[in-house]
Amino acid sequence: MAAMSDHMTQDEDQELVGMGLRVSVSPVQTAFYIMLVMMGIVGNAIVAGVIGKSIIIDRVGGRNSDIIIINMALSNLLVSVMRNTLLVVSDVGLELYSSKEWCQLLMGVWVWLRSVNVWSTLFLSAFHLQTLRRVTPTIGNLHGPRGIPKTLLLSIGLIWFLNYIYSIPAHIFSTNGNVNSTETLMLVSSTTRPLMGCVWNFPSNYSGLAYATTSMVIHEVIPIALMAFTNLGSLYTLYTHGRTRSLVQDAPVIKRVPAERRAAKVILALIMLFIASWGTSIISVNYFNYNSGSSAEFLLVIARFANIIFIAMSPVVLAVGHRRLRSFIKSLLSH
Repeated sequence: MAAMSDHMTQDEDQELVGMGLRVSVSPVQTAFYIMLVMMGIVGNAIVAGVIGKSIIIDRVGGRNSDIIIINMALSNLLVSVMRNTLLVVSDVGLELYSSKEWCQLLMGVWVWLRSVNVWSTLFLSAFHLQTLRRVTPTIGNLHGPRGIPKTLLLSIGLIWFLNYIYSIPAHIFSTNGNVNSTETLMLVSSTTRPLMGCVWNFPSNYSGLAYATTSMVIHEVIPIALMAFTNLGSLYTLYTHGRTRSLVQDAPVIKRVPAERRAAKVILALIMLFIASWGTSIISVNYFNYNSGSSAEFLLVIARFANIIFIAMSPVVLAVGHRRLRSFIKSLLSH
């Protein structure tokens, strides 16, 4: 009886979030996380609104890169609203619970949005590399095509559709836990802790780890490796443009190099921020999956903040390098 009483006391000392074990965080960490979530919501809403308005006003569809930036900002915003705000509600002490059907819906949406977020960021990096490698554009194409190219819209649509297909297992292999349930499997693309009582429910540990490993390779490691490759390619292309500039001063593409260089620096900073935050989260979460030890709780706290850093700070990076965003911020501060 004494042993059972001690066990019950230990269970009562554990803080539960939804239906899973909460990683303990200090009030300072909670306040910092809430600030980052608010930055992500407000910042990405401003990015999407300001650039979207400029595209409508231009009446020519805007620059292709602006369309991709809006897509990335919208995915950031949706992750913040659909996932991170619920984490904030949980942090302030309001416990939310869901039925099995709602958990299946929410887990699928979380996986879908986070995966779209990754591939949208990679798409921006790859598109910029492709733009830089147009060494001999025609005069009529120097300011971009009139209207939004159908291939661009198709590519963005494919990103959302294919990642939805990937999220289908999350609709199937998830459920609501009971009061003593704890999460034993984490995915970077969905969660670093249980929320609203929703936990994974794979038929076996093997199938769960197989899905987690596949997710890590396809939606985490490969995109990061491709982002690093495309950014190195962009830097090399700018280097070769710089050398050519000294030989052919009047070439149309050379006149665009200063603007391209500025854009490349902003996108490089954006992708490096993504790699740092996402990479930290990958290492932390997969340590938890495969080698849970005494430091697992600390690593999950790191993963928690790593997941939000990119969403919160990417609007700041874009505001530094995007002309319309800079103008909006200056006008906002001047009033």
